[in-house]
Amino acid sequence: MNASIVRSSIPSAVDAMVLNIRGLISEGRLGVGDNLPTERELCDRFQASRNTVREAMRIMKAYGIVSVRPKIGAIIVDDRMERALDLFSFDTLDISRRTFNDIQGFRKFIEVGSVDTIFEQMRPDDIAEMRDINEQLRVAGSIPAASEVDFRFHLRLVTILDNRAICDVYRIMKPVIIRIMERAKELRDFTTDTYEQHAAVVDALAARDRIRYQYALQSHLHVGVKAFQDPEKSAPA
Repeated sequence: MNASIVRSSIPSAVDAMVLNIRGLISEGRLGVGDNLPTERELCDRFQASRNTVREAMRIMKAYGIVSVRPKIGAIIVDDRMERALDLFSFDTLDISRRTFNDIQGFRKFIEVGSVDTIFEQMRPDDIAEMRDINEQLRVAGSIPAASEVDFRFHLRLVTILDNRAICDVYRIMKPVIIRIMERAKELRDFTTDTYEQHAAVVDALAARDRIRYQYALQSHLHVGVKAFQDPEKSAPA
């Protein structure tokens, strides 16, 4: 076997230590709030250097699994979602037409493409809660506030799918989705236009009208396209 392949398949000392620490958590059935062994104990237990243990703990902190606190030591936490949100919370002020199409296209796959599952799983309380959320657009006093309501409306819609992974992805994408919503609301009156578009979606759900639902939702998701610049068309000749 090629020596370089063998070397690449062997984990580094730090990678091995990360696996060891994760093993301690799973095998010891440790949960959030529990303490990990001290740095010295980890060194002794796994015959590792202090630098290796510290680097492994730094990686575990970056994963959102461990928090190291002065005079207390390493404590197990669950900040994985916050870490993912941090990675996605880049500067969203300059969103291109391409980004708009990518994000809204993804949302169409989920919100429009899952129509059969949504119709199968929705309950009367889903409809009622979406109507309640939509009513809050009437009293939203600003574009940011209205965009938060708009996001909650769509997040509530996808919760009907009963898929935690999809809801987590929406939360991770929230900074960009919110910016798209804000830009779209700069062109239209959210207390009437956005409210009426949402109402059409909910009415179609309540009537179990597949075609009306898909048309209303696709139209709503595409409404802000004019707010985003197409770099190819806007570039000087």
